[in-house]
Amino acid sequence: MYPELMNDASALESEFAQLFDKVERLRSRTSINELSGGLTNRNFLIETPDNKYVARVSSNSSSLLSIDRGSEFINSTIAGKGKVGAQVLDYLPGEGLLLISYIQGKTFEASDVGNNLHRIATSLRNLHKLDAFDHEFNMFNTQENYQKIVQGQGFQLPEGYLDFAPQVSEIKKAFTVLFEGLVPCNNDLLPGNFIDDGEKIWLIDYEYSGNNDACFEIGNVWAEAFLSIEALEDLVTAYYGHYRADKIARAWLWALMAKYGWTLWASIQSSVSDIDFDFWEWGMSKYDLARSEFTSQYFKKALVQVTEK
Repeated sequence: MYPELMNDASALESEFAQLFDKVERLRSRTSINELSGGLTNRNFLIETPDNKYVARVSSNSSSLLSIDRGSEFINSTIAGKGKVGAQVLDYLPGEGLLLISYIQGKTFEASDVGNNLHRIATSLRNLHKLDAFDHEFNMFNTQENYQKIVQGQGFQLPEGYLDFAPQVSEIKKAFTVLFEGLVPCNNDLLPGNFIDDGEKIWLIDYEYSGNNDACFEIGNVWAEAFLSIEALEDLVTAYYGHYRADKIARAWLWALMAKYGWTLWASIQSSVSDIDFDFWEWGMSKYDLARSEFTSQYFKKALVQVTEK
């Protein structure tokens, strides 16, 4: 989530000097600038006489959001060695610091995703054929866990949220019919997590990474860029090499589950995060979309289509 620069360098140096000095290669730094985009961490571009680095410092809400920083390090390392993500250079367990290489390139916006679906499909396939990641990511389990936290902590629950539990059960049952196994996934490919260096598209930010259904990844990419259903069909076709109606339905349903689950992520963040961002509004936009899709005719069609190869 870079490259826009933020904040005063002198203030950042004062705040983070002690932490960054613990990493040998950062002690000779000549500049430090904060990068925009992180919603569960703060990201910094650090320059030395020899190189540029990105330092990711975790926020205080990681544990409630089910982010395992140890797994993030392991999976980021696998992605970096596979030349899919940035190279991991250092990690300070307990300090919340992950140091990765800086990738020079264009950070995508939603329109860039729509204009590069075939290239993105190639990057996704390259990620999904890497060695298995450290653990499994399952949005059904994540959504249930977030719901327990929201209700247990007394955080705000969107109106009517629990009414869609029957539809969630229908999706879960339908997914068992043509299940094809798990692959290593990023699971959080917002447009800002694509970096185009002119030759290939890199995938960054492995906070939520884990072994998952490939169609979750595809559907989430499509949903986060707010693209048309035709774009989803193009992305699925580019990924699998031919038209797959069952996979289009599967990716669409996973995208719906992602919106439903990330809604509660936003509720938690709205209550506990120290980052200046309107998480509740962001989450309600997800929920409004999920509500309309749960009650749509396409939902009924997708439940059937996902079971027929």
